[in-house]
Amino acid sequence: MLIVVALGGNALLRRGDAASDATQRANVERAAHALAPFARDHRLVITHGNGPQVGLLALRESAAARDGTGSGLDVLGAETQGMIGYLIEEAMREVLPRLEVATLLTQVEVDRADPAFGAPTKPIGPVYDEPTARRLATERGWDIAPDGTGYRRVVASPEPQRILELPAIRALLAARFVVVCAGGGGVPVVLDAAGAIEGVEAVIDKDLASALLATHVGAERLLLLTDVDAVYDDWGTPQARPIRRATVAEMRAHTFAAGSMGPKVEAACRFAAAGGIAAIGALEDAQAILEGTAGTTIVLGEAFR
Repeated sequence: MLIVVALGGNALLRRGDAASDATQRANVERAAHALAPFARDHRLVITHGNGPQVGLLALRESAAARDGTGSGLDVLGAETQGMIGYLIEEAMREVLPRLEVATLLTQVEVDRADPAFGAPTKPIGPVYDEPTARRLATERGWDIAPDGTGYRRVVASPEPQRILELPAIRALLAARFVVVCAGGGGVPVVLDAAGAIEGVEAVIDKDLASALLATHVGAERLLLLTDVDAVYDDWGTPQARPIRRATVAEMRAHTFAAGSMGPKVEAACRFAAAGGIAAIGALEDAQAILEGTAGTTIVLGEAFR
């Protein structure tokens, strides 16, 4: 079976964690142990979020950006692909010493006219209290939005259109490599009329890019692994209940938070609508989610019943 597993950014650097190499290594090692059975028994593609990491890099770059020497989000996204990919490779080889694994820098085409560029929604970086967030927004020209009990910086999140390195990903899979790719949703690029590639200031949603990737590599399963055990109906209320099994139509009849579960549900629905089986749940439940005994599983039609 070919499986695409998308690791959430918070699964690699949790809220409140120190952004140190030691912390990230420990979290990646936990992910590697959870994914070891997949890598041993199936063909596997691993994607990952980068919201906390790219936000912290952008924060460090902010002083340089004032004099025009700072790096854009496309370059910072590429940096996080290399950093997190290296940590995942290292951890996977530690768990399975004979494993062939490769990280591929991945560019994802977006539309320059995407309305997301005029309405930033993608949270990156740490969570701030409201006074700090508003001060930073004023000082640095950021857009901010509520995130849980605090605020985070938000940036444009255009729709992924095409994965430029798809032929290389297919070739690596054919050679039985575990492939780490499309990190952080991929480096966002646009193509001009002559076909020249240009990076843009944005962060693509990792789950939507993972669904696009899973569809085009012919994966049978897409697992979106995060820090919650399932998708919940009436989340945040006393009536909250986990949704264990649902069709695409049933999931799309609900409303989920745009900054958190909403993109995951939409990504899962897109993949399921193309004929695959998608699931959302906690990293530590990965094997049970694959077996359909944990998390939320989403398919196209009633035959699933």
